[in-house]
Amino acid sequence: MTSFRKHTVSVESFESISSFWRFNPRDLKWGCPFVLPVWLQAWWSVFGSKFNLNLCAVKQGQQTIGIAPLLVDGQTASFIGDTDVCDYLDFIVAPDREQEFFDVLLDHLGRQGVKRLDLKPVRPDSKVRTVFADVAAKRGCEVSFDLLDIALEFDLPGSWDEYLLMLTGKQRHEVKRKLRRLNEAGHINYRVVEDAKHAKNEMDTFIALFGSNRADKAAFMIHRMTSFFRLLAENMAAAKMLKLIFLDFNEIPVAAAMCFDHDSTMYLYNNGYDDRYKSLSVGLLCKVFSIKDSIRRGRKKYSFLKGAEAYKYRLGGKEVPLYKCEINAHII
Repeated sequence: MTSFRKHTVSVESFESISSFWRFNPRDLKWGCPFVLPVWLQAWWSVFGSKFNLNLCAVKQGQQTIGIAPLLVDGQTASFIGDTDVCDYLDFIVAPDREQEFFDVLLDHLGRQGVKRLDLKPVRPDSKVRTVFADVAAKRGCEVSFDLLDIALEFDLPGSWDEYLLMLTGKQRHEVKRKLRRLNEAGHINYRVVEDAKHAKNEMDTFIALFGSNRADKAAFMIHRMTSFFRLLAENMAAAKMLKLIFLDFNEIPVAAAMCFDHDSTMYLYNNGYDDRYKSLSVGLLCKVFSIKDSIRRGRKKYSFLKGAEAYKYRLGGKEVPLYKCEINAHII
């Protein structure tokens, strides 16, 4: 344990931060699903074997003021996670305690021989961009940001009719036309799988649909990635955040979406559809149904997450830039 004035830095485990999150969920700002202990543990279990874990908490007495979910490779520290499966990342910090958290953290990392931080992807409203960059620059560190990608999201209105009015006239007409055509073609069933037991049984269907319509997605879902998706679904279901969505056509699953429900936001993490039903726009309409369901649940925001696919714009998405941040010595 490293001391700094009245603060301490403690080495943590996934179990210890999971316990803190379960019993003190409001003490820190857990800004997105990708920094939650259940997510970090799933990623580390599948992909973390070649790294050194540096999961630490800054405390003032018995109070935890922030958690740094980091891994170390040589003299470089980066977030637990990667750009393939984590859309954006950040530190977990108590409101109004950010500056002291980052000051203590930088001293701690310096003592550990860390000379460079490679932090990605981060949002414009992340603690990295709004606070950490300034703290590091004032200490003489070189700080740079480069545009890495974009995400798309939008605020949800209070009703489905209000959502339709948010779309352009052309897109509103297209959504209504596609829904009418699908309903006229056969029997439609939209279902949401949420509990761990049923999610485990349905993951085979989701994974098959995930790679059905695109060769690159099929190639992406290698054995290790399949293991990650299964463990992630299990963990998020146990945390009551999983929404595994299926669109059935004449009792056949033809489209699926894996969503996460966190802090009044619905996150569309991944999806796929049976290419044989492409003419019925089942992939797009599965997402439309998930938006309608999110409005019914009273969620405030819908996030399409990373990537600039055209359908995200058509369904109302607004761009959010994602950055790579590099912070170079001298940290101490």
